[in-house]
Amino acid sequence: MSLERISSTKVFDGRQEQYRHYSQALDCEMRFAIFLPPLSERMEKTQRFPVLYWLSGLTCTDENFSQKAGAQRMAAELGIVLVIPDTSPRGDDVPDDDGYDLGQGAGFYLNATQDPWKRHYHMYDYVLEELPALVEDNFPVTDRRAIAGHSMGGHGALVLALRNPGRFTSVSAFSPVANPISCPWGEKAFSAYLGTDRSSWEEYDATVLLSRATETQPILVSQGEDDEFLETQLKPGALEAAAEAAGYPVKVEHHAGYDHSYYFIASFIEQHLRFHADYLLKPEG
Repeated sequence: MSLERISSTKVFDGRQEQYRHYSQALDCEMRFAIFLPPLSERMEKTQRFPVLYWLSGLTCTDENFSQKAGAQRMAAELGIVLVIPDTSPRGDDVPDDDGYDLGQGAGFYLNATQDPWKRHYHMYDYVLEELPALVEDNFPVTDRRAIAGHSMGGHGALVLALRNPGRFTSVSAFSPVANPISCPWGEKAFSAYLGTDRSSWEEYDATVLLSRATETQPILVSQGEDDEFLETQLKPGALEAAAEAAGYPVKVEHHAGYDHSYYFIASFIEQHLRFHADYLLKPEG
C-alpha cells in the first residue's frame, strides 16, 4: 500500500507526521498520525521502536490526540512510536448520520454487518490488522504493540486487546465506554451496525469479554469522577464488578474533579505511557 505524507513537524527532536492511504478494509481513503521519536546518530539505520496505538473518541479525528494530549515529550524520552488512526471511514461515498454518535466520526471500532454500513465500517479489522501491517512495513518499528484510547476509543482498545490475547503487550483506557450493550451510545451504534441480535453485540463489549476471558493481560483504566457521561454512558462500575467476579487484575483509578475532556488525558498521559513502557520495553525472553 502506498503512503502519501501530508505533513511533518519537528517536536522534541522527533517528528509528528500525518499520512494518507487507501484502506482495503474500509474501502476508502484514510488518514493517520504518527509520532516518531528521535533516532540515535549511531543507530540511525538499525534502530527500531515499539508502538502504542491510540484510539480516539466520538467526533474526533487523527489530530485530536496529537494536538491536545501532550504525549510526544514522554514518547520521545521513552522511545515509543505513537500511531493515531482516524475514528471511522470517511468520504462522500461513505454512509453517515445526522447524529454525532453514529456514522462518520463514530466507527466504534467494530466490523459492521448491516446495510448501509457493512461496506465501509470495519474499523476493528483496520486497527487490528491493516494499519499495523502498514506501519511495520514503512516505519522504524518493531512488532511489539500496545493499545490505548479514550471514551469510544477506550472501548475499542479494551475490546481489541481482550479479543486478541498476546497481540498487545498492554492496554489502557481513559473514560472508556465500558459496557456499551447497556448504554445509549452503544445501543444506538450496535443496533445500526450489527442489527437486532443482541448476542452479537457482546463480542464488542469489554465488560462481557472480560467476564469470559481465559487469559489476563495488563489493563489500566483512568476515570474522572466529574465526567458528565459517567453514569449514563461509561459505566466503569460494570467493568470493575466483572473483573472482581472473574478474578481479573484490572487497575481502575478514579480521579476526583476531572471530567471527560483532553485536560484529563493530558494530566495522566505520562502515567499511561510509563505503564505501557514497562511492557513494551521489557527485554524479551
